[in-house]
Amino acid sequence: MYTLLKKTGKVRRGRFETVHGTIETPVFMNVGTLGAIKGAVSSMDLKEINCQVELSNTYHLSLRPGDDVIKKLGGLHKFMNWDRPILTDSGGFQVFSLAEIRKIKEEGVYFNSHIDGRKIFMGPEESMRIQSNIASTIAMAFDECIENPSPRDYVERSVERTTRWLVRCKEELDRLNSFPDTINKNQMLFGINQGGVYEDIRIEHAKTIAKMNLDGYAIGGLAVGETHEEMYRIIDAVVPHLPQDKPIYLMGVGTPTNILEAVSRGVDFFDCVLPARNGRHGHVFTKHGKINLRNEKFELDDAPIDEGCQCPTCKNYTRAYIRHLFKAKEMLAMRLCVLHNLYFYNTLMADIRKAIDEDRFEEFKNEKLEAWNGKA
Repeated sequence: MYTLLKKTGKVRRGRFETVHGTIETPVFMNVGTLGAIKGAVSSMDLKEINCQVELSNTYHLSLRPGDDVIKKLGGLHKFMNWDRPILTDSGGFQVFSLAEIRKIKEEGVYFNSHIDGRKIFMGPEESMRIQSNIASTIAMAFDECIENPSPRDYVERSVERTTRWLVRCKEELDRLNSFPDTINKNQMLFGINQGGVYEDIRIEHAKTIAKMNLDGYAIGGLAVGETHEEMYRIIDAVVPHLPQDKPIYLMGVGTPTNILEAVSRGVDFFDCVLPARNGRHGHVFTKHGKINLRNEKFELDDAPIDEGCQCPTCKNYTRAYIRHLFKAKEMLAMRLCVLHNLYFYNTLMADIRKAIDEDRFEEFKNEKLEAWNGKA
């Protein structure tokens, strides 16, 4: 259940109650595709860096170790030793981005595994069954991820099919939640708004799915090649037509700047691989923007990554040491930087919530954007 605690203009501050705990929003979900954050970050680490929600991937987990295996072991929460909320994406994005050969039909999508090439079929029912076996807190509906730009007539047909798939997802999840052997009988379902960069298609789709009384609503198919201005234009168009008493999730976004801009447009949930991926390559976020620790200028720098940062990395290690670890190809380098970046994001969200609570979000946003100066 979502409670809107405060709304100032379009900016929302909320609280989302789930069977696995309460989520304070706006929130950034830390991406652990296969039930782990890339960069040797554990579930215990996630608690230390104040992660509220972990996000895992339906498609990848269905291939390795297999959703049937996860179910036999008590569900993903037990498997990865994480007792806070988990959101699983539907697998749709991976089907469309990883599968070189795929056939989209009304029943679902036929494609080949990116691991061993074996033939796989995934449709709305299959996605729901996999996510039910994983027993995540929130399941995402199975949708078609459209390339940007795509011809208008194709986008229209695709969105209509995505709507029909959403109806099937809802019916199947309701059925699965009623089974006695289902691990999480309170699994929630978020629907996904699609429509490419066509505002009218997006708005019509938002109005249609808003009537379905889902647990939450996502804006999908953005941050896939369109400009930031186009993305903000679509968010501005769509958000007013989604239920205001449910969480709104912008999928796959993004940079710290993107997050501030989207919060100012009414978004509650975010996820992105960017902080962990950047960290694994030595790119770290600071109050003054992003820096590359591999650069020679940090060879003798005995300061922490970010002065005043309370993450485990900054409290214990210097820029010079972490640069040395990268040069020596030590795995610890990646771990320390991923920990810092995720802490930076989680702390940014906590600061955003505090600024909203104190009626100073706009001032906070402007201060941050000026300090980062386009470097975040």
